[in-house]
Amino acid sequence: MSKIKVVVVEDQPQILKNQLKILAESPDLEVIGTALSGEAALELLEKKQPDVILQDLGLPRMTGIEVTREVKKRWPAVEVLVFTIFDEEEKVLDAVKAGASGYLLKGAPSEKVIDAIKEVKAGGSVIQPNLARRLLKYFHVPEEGAPAAPYKPPLPPGNREEPPTRPLTEREIEILRLIAKGLSNNEAAQVLTLSRATVRTHLEHIYEKLEVTNRVEAVTEGLRKGLIEM
Repeated sequence: MSKIKVVVVEDQPQILKNQLKILAESPDLEVIGTALSGEAALELLEKKQPDVILQDLGLPRMTGIEVTREVKKRWPAVEVLVFTIFDEEEKVLDAVKAGASGYLLKGAPSEKVIDAIKEVKAGGSVIQPNLARRLLKYFHVPEEGAPAAPYKPPLPPGNREEPPTRPLTEREIEILRLIAKGLSNNEAAQVLTLSRATVRTHLEHIYEKLEVTNRVEAVTEGLRKGLIEM
């Protein structure tokens, strides 16, 4: 199995040094580059793309949220995992809306950092339950500066303003229910007696049908459309 390629973006040299020390503890990870700013990170990604970016939210000039948005626009297959502190919850919400697959608190144990990188590489999300509840509430709020659109109930068949979403299969709904409960791809595979690769394939179909890009969006859209319940 090939190593997970990681780029670390952190503007504090000592913190960067500590992060590299943590990542060196895992034989499954390979740091292929570091950057002290968002601009430097984007220049690095022009040359080589990692599987996962581990980045600070509080970067100088170009913020971690802006970096996340740009990375997902230009290299959508690259997973973004952000480092944050306790009082940055709103920024975490914005980062996830920009495409981040999850977040870690600064000072997290080394095994938690390593596990989180493996989880997002496998297609999972690293979101704490308290923030997940807020994401369900806030995820469809428009970007800053855009007017909030009032909720409109679904139109009856034949009077839709947009093409109907392709229906999910029973298996896809089963998987969506499991990830809504916080199960990883591996855990969902064990529950359903499937391979992790099969679960990942089903997730890709779910994303395509719901027109979303990650697990948090998929759960949010599934709840909004009444496909699943919490």
